[in-house]
Amino acid sequence: MQRVLVIVAASVLVLHGLIHLIGTAAYLKVASVAGIPYKTTVLNGRWDVGANGIRVFGMFWALAAIGFVAGAVGLMARLPWWRSVLLSVAELSLVLTALDWNVAFAGVGVNLVILALLLIGSLR
Repeated sequence: MQRVLVIVAASVLVLHGLIHLIGTAAYLKVASVAGIPYKTTVLNGRWDVGANGIRVFGMFWALAAIGFVAGAVGLMARLPWWRSVLLSVAELSLVLTALDWNVAFAGVGVNLVILALLLIGSLR
């Protein structure tokens, strides 16, 4: 039963990571994404970071994607570093999703659940 839960958790982590690629595609102008227009602002238009700043923002979305997938692989393989990777990447993702609240509000909830499970030790 525990192995099934690990597989489900890893699948959710990979899915969450892949969803981060949507932000990457939109903010690096790699693809046009419905519902996520290219913009140079965060915090619901309150902070204009400019074209270079939004590229960096998009790269951080890619970093989060890689981190979630790596953490899921580490979890499945029971590697010693998976918890610290997931803790770090979930914190990064929380910041990214909070900065882009108007399109990524659901990600805030997912990140809070991941962090809570990591901190109370339910993800092992």
